Amino acid sequence: MPRHRRRRFDFLVYVAVRLVVALAQALTIKQAYALAGWFAWLAYTVDRRHRNVGLENLKHAFGDRYTDAERDAIIRAVYRHFCTMLMEILHTPRSLHLTNWRDKVVLVGHEPIMDQLMTADRPMILLTGHYGNWELAGYVFGLFGFPTNSVARTLDNPYLERFLRQFRERTGQKLIPKSGGYDQINEVLTSRGVLSFLADQDAGERGLYVDFFGRPASTHKAIALLAVEHQARVVVGVARRIGPGFRYEIRCTDVIDPLDLEGDPEIVRTLTQRYTSALEKLITQDPTQYLWLHRRWKHQPKNRLRRERPHSSASTHELAAESSPPAPVVRDESGKPGLVTSHH
Repeated sequence: MPRHRRRRFDFLVYVAVRLVVALAQALTIKQAYALAGWFAWLAYTVDRRHRNVGLENLKHAFGDRYTDAERDAIIRAVYRHFCTMLMEILHTPRSLHLTNWRDKVVLVGHEPIMDQLMTADRPMILLTGHYGNWELAGYVFGLFGFPTNSVARTLDNPYLERFLRQFRERTGQKLIPKSGGYDQINEVLTSRGVLSFLADQDAGERGLYVDFFGRPASTHKAIALLAVEHQARVVVGVARRIGPGFRYEIRCTDVIDPLDLEGDPEIVRTLTQRYTSALEKLITQDPTQYLWLHRRWKHQPKNRLRRERPHSSASTHELAAESSPPAPVVRDESGKPGLVTSHH
């Protein structure tokens, strides 16, 4: 597509998104939930490609634990969950404040995090996945006066990129581009700041293959390399929906200290496997809150017996160079699959 036509198309997409955002923010949260349900039905109906990816991923992850009908019900619930989450993100700045956060959010296992935030003796890396509401934890930490620095891919649409950056930074986060942002990343860690990553994306052929639901998954090794180089504690957690409406549990499930792994000849692999396994355990609590629609196992090792030699420190180009049994499907009063709300 010619450049001028591409920019025109990008601008039209931006205008459409702004119109949807304006509509959603003009509604009450209950009305926004109803709109999310309609969007979810539409997306499930027309988005056959991602729907099939999700069904295939569930088969990879759980084998025959679910029937075809149950897998389909889970994927329908995934679309509903993420459309609902998007509506909640748009309402978060005016719905969640220091005076009412306890009515909407429960913190579990955060004592080590808060202790380190108060002392700031070493840098910290917060890891989560495309599970629950991954934007919520960064917003809550910002409310508490501890803004996080989130590493994220820059969108191809410059208008949307500028709009989303402004929106996310209003919620207390500071964004660092995934490609070309190494100097900023290094500055945050050197100054003993807090860096956050989504750690469940396919890293391409050059990634580090670790086990995820019993299958090799290409994973970015730069996170572990940065943790080792800067002696940063790695905290794994999620924001998981625990009830109807805007009710979440922000749970810290594991704190990995690279100093405890000193002497391990494969420290990068060990650390990467540990946080990947922690995310897997969290996902099994409610599969309907995980984004099965992305190709997590897109790349596979050419020789699964080959083991990569981990490097001892992160290079300037590392980041840019890398491209409990499952919970049952719970059904609501209408018979539609819903979200598991039990605590684990």
